[in-house]
Amino acid sequence: MTEFSNLGLSPLTLQAVSDTGYTIATPIQEQAIPVALAGRDVLGIAQTGTGKTAAFTLPMIDKLAAGRTKARMPRGLVICPTRELADQVAQSFEKYAKGQKLSWALLIGGVSFGDQEMKLDRGVDVLIATPGRLLDHFERGKLLMTGVQTLVVDEADRMLDMGFIPDIERIFKMTPPKKQTLFFSATMPPEITRLTKQFLKDPTRIEVARPATTAETITQYMVPVPVTSPGAKRLALRELINRGEVVNGIVFCNRKSEVDIVAKSLTVHGFDAAPIHGDLDQGTRMKTLERFRNGELKLLVASDVAARGLDIPAVGHVFNYDVPHHADDYVHRIGRTGRAGRTGEAFMIVTPADDKNLDKVLKLIGKTPEKIVLDLDWQSAKDKDQRRKEMDRERGGPRGGRPERKRDFSRGRPESETSVVGMDAITAPTPRPQGEEAPARAPRPDRPPREERAPRVEQASGEDRPPREERPRRERGGRGRDRTEAPRAEPQAAEARPEPRQDARPERAERPERRPEPVRGVRAQPAREDDDRRVVGFGNDLPGFLSRPVPKFASSED
Repeated sequence: MTEFSNLGLSPLTLQAVSDTGYTIATPIQEQAIPVALAGRDVLGIAQTGTGKTAAFTLPMIDKLAAGRTKARMPRGLVICPTRELADQVAQSFEKYAKGQKLSWALLIGGVSFGDQEMKLDRGVDVLIATPGRLLDHFERGKLLMTGVQTLVVDEADRMLDMGFIPDIERIFKMTPPKKQTLFFSATMPPEITRLTKQFLKDPTRIEVARPATTAETITQYMVPVPVTSPGAKRLALRELINRGEVVNGIVFCNRKSEVDIVAKSLTVHGFDAAPIHGDLDQGTRMKTLERFRNGELKLLVASDVAARGLDIPAVGHVFNYDVPHHADDYVHRIGRTGRAGRTGEAFMIVTPADDKNLDKVLKLIGKTPEKIVLDLDWQSAKDKDQRRKEMDRERGGPRGGRPERKRDFSRGRPESETSVVGMDAITAPTPRPQGEEAPARAPRPDRPPREERAPRVEQASGEDRPPREERPRRERGGRGRDRTEAPRAEPQAAEARPEPRQDARPERAERPERRPEPVRGVRAQPAREDDDRRVVGFGNDLPGFLSRPVPKFASSED
C-alpha cells in the first residue's frame, strides 16, 4: 500500500487529495500516476471502482499547472462515453484542482451551446466531453485541438459498445501527433486492441486485475422466479427491498421502457424511486443523479447508460431486475457497489427465459452466486398479468395508453353489425326484410322543430321593386362592409339628366381604316415614295424621340 505523498505529486495537489479524505492510493493509481507524470503513454486495464478517474486527473493537473492556455485551444482533453461519466470527471477535476489556477469546460449534449461557447471563447485548460458534442463544436469553428498536450480516453470498451470508435479515430487525427495519451478500459476486445496499436506510442501496460472480474467486496445472490412474468419479477424485487436494510440502491433493467414501468410500480407501492435512462432530457437526468448522491432518493431505476463509471461510493445494493444480454454489463452493473474498499450486495432475478444469458454471466465471473428462494404467490402474479393483458386488448392499446377511437358511421341508423376485413372495420346496416318500410327517424330531443320557410314570391316586373335610390347600397372601398349610403337628393331642374348615349359605332365590316395619330411634340410629315427613310410610330404613350424617323440602312444584298 502506497500513500499519495510517495507518488511525486505537487504539494498543492496533495493538499487537495488530503482534503477529500484519501491518503492511500489504489493499485491502478499507484502504478499509473508516476508513469503519467513522466510523460509516457499509459494503457490501463482495470475493473470499475478501482480509482481510474484519479489515476489520470491528478497527473494531468500537475502537468498543466505550470503553463497557460490560449483561447479555443485547450491543453488537456478527456473523452467519456456518457454524459453522466463526463459530469463525474468534471466534478473530480474541480475537486482535485482546488488552489490551482486552472479552468475547465464540460461539453455534453442535452444543454445549450451558448454557455459552452462562452467558456471556449475565454479559453480553458481542460475539456471534458462526449464525442458527439465535441465534434459539433469543432465543426462550428468554436474549437481548435492543435494545442492538446494530454489526451485521455476513459471507458474505451464502452465507446466500442456505443459505436463511438469512428469518432474517437477522427478526434485522434485532429490532435497533434506529439502528445501524451492515457487509455483506460475494463476489457480489451480486438477492436480496442487495434485502436491502441494505431494511436499509442510504446505505452506502459498496467493491469491491476483480470479483465471482467467482480470485486471481492461484493456479495452476490441469485433469486430464481419459477414463472416468466413481469408481475412476478416486480413482486420479487419488492420482497428483496423489504427484506434487506436498503439505505440506497440501483435497479438495472435491459430496456428503457421497462425502466419507466418498474419505477412507477415501486412508487405506487410506497417506495422512493425515480427512473434514469437515455430518453430523458439532460436536466432531469442530472437532477435525479444529484438527488441520489445527496441521499434524497433511495432507489435509482436505471438502464445501462448509468452502469459505467458512476462514482457513488455509498451505494449499498444493486438489483439486476433483468439478466443482462452481455455478460460484461453484469460486471459493470454490480461494480456500482462495493467501491473504495466498502462492502456491498448484488441481487440477480432469474426467470426460465434467462437461461442463455445466465450461462454467459456465470461463465464470465467464474462462480455461482448464492441462491435465495422466495416463498411468494407466483401464480397469482402471473394471473394478474394475464388479466391486465386481456384488459389492454379490449381497450385497444397497452396499459396506460389511449385506446384507439374508431369512427362510427351508424349514428342515427337502426342497429348495425361490424364486419372485419383484414385490418379495417366496416360498419354495415342490418338488412331489412323485403317489403318492409324504413322506420321514420325520431327527432332529436335537443333540437327544436324546424320552422317552415315562407314561399318565395317572384316579382313579375320592375314596377313592384323599390326605387333605386331607396335601396341600400354597399359603400365602396371596404371588403365585407355593410355600410349604406343615404338616398341621393333629386337633381335640380336645370341640371337635366342627359339622354342615353346612342351607340353609333359601325359594324366591323364598315369601320373605316384608322391611320396612326401623330405623336405630340413631333410634326407629322408625309412619307414620300422616293424617300430612303420611313416613319415608325409606337403610340402616344412613348417619348417623342422614339418615334423619330429611322434611317434605312442598305443591306448587303443591294
